[in-house]
Amino acid sequence: MGSYLLRRLMIALPSLLGITVVLFTVLALAPGDPFEELASNPNVPPEVAQMLRHKFGLDDPIWQRYFRWLWAMLQGDWGFSFISRVDVDRLILQRVPVTLAVIGASQVLALLVALPVGIYSAIRPYSWFDRIASALAFVGFSLPTFFTGLLLILLFSIKLDWLPFVYRADIAATGWQWWWEQIRQSLMPVMVLGLFQGASWTRYVRSAMLDVVRLDHVTTARSKGLSDWDITMKHVVRNALIPVVTLVALQMPAVFGGAIVTEQIFRIPGIGSLLIDAILRNDTPVIMGVTFVFSCLVIIFNLVADLLYGWLDPRISYR
Repeated sequence: MGSYLLRRLMIALPSLLGITVVLFTVLALAPGDPFEELASNPNVPPEVAQMLRHKFGLDDPIWQRYFRWLWAMLQGDWGFSFISRVDVDRLILQRVPVTLAVIGASQVLALLVALPVGIYSAIRPYSWFDRIASALAFVGFSLPTFFTGLLLILLFSIKLDWLPFVYRADIAATGWQWWWEQIRQSLMPVMVLGLFQGASWTRYVRSAMLDVVRLDHVTTARSKGLSDWDITMKHVVRNALIPVVTLVALQMPAVFGGAIVTEQIFRIPGIGSLLIDAILRNDTPVIMGVTFVFSCLVIIFNLVADLLYGWLDPRISYR
């Protein structure tokens, strides 16, 4: 296991390096200037704007700026936000816990929906339960998250006045009251992301279960007189979860993309809203830092998926 992790990390380093080269080049060639507002302000002398551009190296060649950025990153310096006047790593650390809490809770909800519904639909294929679950799943992942988010706001916030539709990071309450307010304001964004993912994963779980049920080792276990519960849980579910784990790991970037839209709808002060604000204001260091974090998360989730393969299927070794 240790040698396998080391090999995967050695492979991940060149991948991250290549990702940073592409991201930095695209951002450097993109139109827009973080000092555009400063240059158009008549109260700011042109030499001040030029001095700032020279200080941050914006007039240097792209390859020089990239290696300067990479060397600073290796030393733990993520850069300085041109707009917020705050270090990039500090900005990201302020936003990441909120995003991870919302996304983590939504993925738990998605698994709690997808696994039992998908497994039972495969056990009783073409039953009324299977047909209703399939219809709801198609509807669930066909509706975009911004549409379902607005529907929930209209129903639970405006019509019923049960839940707040604006996420507040400065809740004045303490103790259990603080936790209750956090749960209330997180319910709708978690439901939007969780039910969307759960609807998609339900179909994959059902399909994977039906594929495994037809295999020879399941027929052999049934011929030995094992109960349906033992056959399903010990011989079908574990093998069926292997493609599902792959799907979950590969869809994590899409989950963070959907979280960006959801954070904008519910005004969640997460890393997604930070990225949107940085793009609108041409804050290149923040864009680079956030996209680098997203890239690291993709590689980490793929590594976790590879490790789970060995637990789900003992035939897989880490040699």
